[in-house]
Formats: sequence, C-alpha cells, structure tokens
Amino acid sequence: MDANVKSGSKFPLNHREVVGASMVLLGFVAGLLGVYLTMPSSDYSFLKLPRTLDDLQILRDGLEGYTSDYTLQVLIGYCMVYIFMQTFMIPGTVFMSLLAGALFGVLKGVALVVFTATAGASSCYFLSKMIGRPIVFCLWPEKLSFFQAQVARRRERLFNYMLFLRVTPTLPNTFINFASPIVDVPYHTFFLGTVIGLIPAAFVTVRAGIALGELQSIGDLYDFQSIATLFFIGVISVTPTLLGDNQS
Repeated sequence: MDANVKSGSKFPLNHREVVGASMVLLGFVAGLLGVYLTMPSSDYSFLKLPRTLDDLQILRDGLEGYTSDYTLQVLIGYCMVYIFMQTFMIPGTVFMSLLAGALFGVLKGVALVVFTATAGASSCYFLSKMIGRPIVFCLWPEKLSFFQAQVARRRERLFNYMLFLRVTPTLPNTFINFASPIVDVPYHTFFLGTVIGLIPAAFVTVRAGIALGELQSIGDLYDFQSIATLFFIGVISVTPTLLGDNQS
C-alpha cells in the first residue's frame, strides 16, 4: 500500500490513459454540441454551470420557456451535463438536482436525478478503472487507506455499507465513485448501493427546487428533520454489517 502511494505521488498517466480520458471528454462535448444545434436560434447566454442560487434561478428562468416545446432536447442536455459533472468530479451537481425539481416537479425530478447521478457515478467508476489508480493515490492516500480497510472488513455485507455511505455524508460521493474500483468494490454492489442510496437525498433536494425562490442558501436544503431522517436511514442500512462484526 505504501509503495503504491509513493509511486502514485508522481501522477503517472501514460499515453493510453490520457487518450482514453480525452476520448470520453470529447464524447460529452460532441453530444452537447449536437443538442445545441437542434435548438432554435436564440440568446443562450444564460446557459452556464450554476455556481450560486442566483445563477440557478437565471438558468431556470431561461429554460422554462423551452421545457414544454423542446422537452427531449432539454432532457438530453440536462442528463449529459449532470453525467459529465459526475464523471469528472466537477462540483455543483446539487444545483442540477434543484433545477430538476424546478423544471420537472418532484416525481419526474427525483427519477431524473437518481438516473443521471447513478449514470454519472457509473461513468466515473469505469473512468477510474482506466486512469484512477495514480490519481486517487496522489489526491487521497489516507482516505483511500481508510476506505480500503472498511471495504475489506465489511466484504460479506458490502451492499449495506455502500448504502450507508450513499445515505450519509461519511465520505464524499465523488471520492466513493472514483475510489470504489480501486478498492475492489464490485460494480453490481456499487450500482445497487448508489441507485437506492441516492433516493432520500435526491427527494430532499428536488423538493426544495420547487420552491427555489424561497432558498437563501444551500444550507437551507437540510434542516434538522431532513438530516436526522437521512442518518436514521443510514443507521438502519448499516445495522446488519455491525451485527455481523459483533458476531464474528
């Protein structure tokens, strides 16, 4: 493990890895360009990744007029941007989740967020399989050691542990996505833990997006009741793992 960390500190991506990651990036760019070219001629200066709630409200106001007439293009564009952000660990997906609620309502919004977040997490997982080892050893050596030890300890009930991680903020989702293949979390376990574990937080965020104008800060998303509920679900999900540890 220590040897891997030392070798990873040089950030050694070979030519094949760089080309592979570049091809993934170009694929997203080509897809977004294709969506843009199918839209009517107009002023799209409002189209940018939101970094604040004000940016998000401008984006919501700009897209509302297109959502009904160009639903397919808006959906495809939304999905590609969300998956792109998840794949390359770009901050700000919480704003995209809020946007889903503002544009599509709770049920459609939750379904859309869970789908895109799971697809983006999966894309990040497989990208990490290709280029992730030197990057994760370089950026998060101590966190990776902790994660690897926990995965090895809970191997028999790994799904419950992954579900716990998704429901609670124990580890950042971006780190989980990128580090999971490095510590040998099977994809089927990663996928199921992601698609199920993201539902509670997606519901909270999407529901808040409906009343976007009432939000003063991102901190308003998670009141005490929401946080307590998420932790309660997380405790339930990890209980079989803890019981197994005690029995062994």
